[in-house]
Amino acid sequence: MRIAFLTSEFPHPKLGSSGGIGTSILNLSSGLISAGHEVTILIYGQKEDDFFVENNISFYQIKNIKVKGLSRLLTQKKIEKLINSLVKKNKVDIVEAPDWTGITSNIKPKCPIIIRLNGSDTYFCHLDNRPVKFWNKFHEKRALQNANALLSVSQYTADLTKELFSLERDFTIIPNSIDINKFSTESITIVEENTILYFGTLIRKKGLLELPLIFNEVYKQNNAAKLILIGRDSADIISGNVSTWAMMQSLFDENALRNVNYIGSVAYDEIKEHITSAAVCVFPTFAEALPVSWIEAMAMKKAVVASDIGWAIEVIDDEVNGFLVHPKNHKMYADKILELLENTELRNQFGIEARKKIEEKFSIEVVAKQSADFYQKVINNMI
Repeated sequence: MRIAFLTSEFPHPKLGSSGGIGTSILNLSSGLISAGHEVTILIYGQKEDDFFVENNISFYQIKNIKVKGLSRLLTQKKIEKLINSLVKKNKVDIVEAPDWTGITSNIKPKCPIIIRLNGSDTYFCHLDNRPVKFWNKFHEKRALQNANALLSVSQYTADLTKELFSLERDFTIIPNSIDINKFSTESITIVEENTILYFGTLIRKKGLLELPLIFNEVYKQNNAAKLILIGRDSADIISGNVSTWAMMQSLFDENALRNVNYIGSVAYDEIKEHITSAAVCVFPTFAEALPVSWIEAMAMKKAVVASDIGWAIEVIDDEVNGFLVHPKNHKMYADKILELLENTELRNQFGIEARKKIEEKFSIEVVAKQSADFYQKVINNMI
């Protein structure tokens, strides 16, 4: 089978910055290629049109067309023309696109299109309690209505999306995945005791304005505790502040701040080194679809304290392979972190159970097979 992913991001030095969706596509692509399928990445929003092949993946860089009032439509038609050309040359059988801003709202190629929910702008605005742009919601709904089939990375995201868009259609649930071999636990692990790690974008919706208040509570009871932050800084959409990290610093107690180390962004392959040395990983997020970062930490047998909102129970079983706590409950969140810092046996127990859960549900082999079976079913229904 020949699968194309239409996306605005993918983790590659030539293609600009990338987030969770890009990582998810990379992981799924690796699994599909290992299973004998062909993968093409169609990446729009690029500085130039270009083509290259790397690691058995064909990349088509697409430069957006800029004409006042017509940029989106003309870019969509450019993408449609490229897809149809690849279909005609027998290089693409099916296209998968994300729900974000509804890029496929005016694209009707000569092959099936699948939308996979990783969280639309409408979805995240709802979780953030802020208004969504009219045209973003319009295009996202149209893309979902026009798709040949619909996937979601979590049941929670599917259910909420159906409600927000008043959709009558059903979603098949196939989660995000990781290459568990890249996040192996075979090497000798030297854990730095009392270290707490957060990795991901520094942004309000991921609970980063709650984390200082949580760490203040941890530090009051354990002044040896250290908080390590990894990820790019971002502007705050609500206050207009250009730096979430700057906002965070003012929320830490003076002494607690001395035990905080913001490293900034690191290469994707370096993340696992930081996960390895951490005692506990924390993710106090308010808005996700199904976070890859949680899966990566769990794959490395790390004890996790995460948000208890929505999608969380589809990843973590509370008190079995991690703790789930609401991010606004700073004292309880801190208490769970402290419990894990003080109890090595419990940390190890959670870690073993976490790895088992990832192997069974979130490995690229499992998810790639589920996805390929779904693609084939859709193609068969189109014939």
